[in-house]
Amino acid sequence: MNIKRTAILIMGLALLTGCNIFNPAAPTPTPLPTAPLIFLPTETPAVLPTAIPTSLFTPTATPIPPVAANVCNDPQVVALIDSLRSSMLNANGTSFSSLVSPNGMEVRYFRDGTVIKYTAHQAQFLFETTYQADWGITPGSGVEKKGAFHDVIVPELVKIFNTAYSLHCNEVRHGGASYQVSWAYNKDFYSIYFPGTEQNGYLDWRTWVAGIEYVNAKPYIYALAQYFWEP
Repeated sequence: MNIKRTAILIMGLALLTGCNIFNPAAPTPTPLPTAPLIFLPTETPAVLPTAIPTSLFTPTATPIPPVAANVCNDPQVVALIDSLRSSMLNANGTSFSSLVSPNGMEVRYFRDGTVIKYTAHQAQFLFETTYQADWGITPGSGVEKKGAFHDVIVPELVKIFNTAYSLHCNEVRHGGASYQVSWAYNKDFYSIYFPGTEQNGYLDWRTWVAGIEYVNAKPYIYALAQYFWEP
């Protein structure tokens, strides 16, 4: 009976202690790792300004080109005509071609004669070429004037450059004329004028007109034309 009572006593103690006497201690649970803290921005960062285009600082106005000198007060023009004289007297084609406008040069032997246009390159050879150009009809006689540049134009320019000529800006200076003397172009020019001689009643006056234009602020000859007394 003692054994039976003892067993009942042990079972009662087991119930009081939650039956832990016969179970090994449960292992302490390993804490689960927590996720790292991530701090999300609460506001969208301000957008950094990009570089300001340099075009914003570029002037929009068109640059004003340099103003060419007044043809009537420009010493370059007087030097140009002096170079024309020298090239004629010395038959220097290289020098002459450097005076011709890059746009070309129109030449008239008669005021209403044939207009022949030369490039600066062609002008270099005008003292050599034998090409027989047609310069038009001679006033009074009606005879056709034909010949090479160095046989027709050059002698007349040499003649006036060997006289006591005068220069006149934007004025066709002339002696007595039976026609209306005018310049055929609406552009600047210089008259190379010889008034003639008293013994010939000043009817032997001569005027050569050199048309002057500026290219890149430098003066050139764009035209040559002769005027004289016509019967």
